[in-house]
Amino acid sequence: MLPQKLVAEAVGTFALVFIGVLAIANNAGLLGVAFAHGLAIAVMAMALGTVSGGQFNPAVSFALSLTGHQDWRTTLAFVPAQLAGAALGAAAALGVAGLARLEAAGFGLPALGSGVSVGGGFLAEVIATAFLVLVVVKVAIHQRHVLGGLIVGLTIVADILAAGPLTGAAMNPARSFGPALVSGEWGAHWLYWLAPLLGAALGALIANFTEGLKPRPVPEAMN
Repeated sequence: MLPQKLVAEAVGTFALVFIGVLAIANNAGLLGVAFAHGLAIAVMAMALGTVSGGQFNPAVSFALSLTGHQDWRTTLAFVPAQLAGAALGAAAALGVAGLARLEAAGFGLPALGSGVSVGGGFLAEVIATAFLVLVVVKVAIHQRHVLGGLIVGLTIVADILAAGPLTGAAMNPARSFGPALVSGEWGAHWLYWLAPLLGAALGALIANFTEGLKPRPVPEAMN
C-alpha cells in the first residue's frame, strides 16, 4: 500500500540524515562518517526494503523511473516523502546536538572542499552517484542479492572515503536538502541536485546496458 511505502521512505531517509549529521557533529572522522552513512542505509534497506524497496534517495527514484524500473507516479510520491524525512532528520539532529555543536560542524551540509572547483566537485558527485546507482540496480534489481542492502551501504562507504573530503559525497539530494533547510544555507545547493540526478541516470543506464535485458520492476526488497 502506498501510505506504508511513503512512511518507509521517510523513515529511512530520516535515519540517513539524522545519523550522518550527528556523526559529523561528533567529529567521527572520515572513516566514521563514511560508515555512519553506509550502515544507516544498509540497516534501513534491510529493515524497510520489503515495504518500499528502500530507495531513500530522490536521485535513485528518478533513475529507476527514467530507465523503466519504476513508474513515475511512484517516484513522484516517493520524493516528497524522502525530502520530508530528510528535513525531520536534520531537525531532530539539531534538537539532540544543539545549535552550537551543529553550527561548528556546518550543520552536516555537504560542501566543496578547499581548492575544489565547482566543475571538479560536480564531476565527483556525478561519478560517486553513478557508482552507487549502478550497484543498486545490479544487486537489488537484476540480481536480487540477499545482501543487497549491505552491498549498497558499503558502496556508500567507499564513495565517501574517496569523495567526502572533496564534496561531502552526498550522492543524494535529500541528504543535502535536510541540513540546508534547517540551517538556511543554500549555497551551491543546485550542484547537490543536478550532479546526483545526472550520475544516477548514468549509473542506471550502464547497469541496464551491461545486463542486456529489458528493465525489471523494482522488487519489494533490497535485501
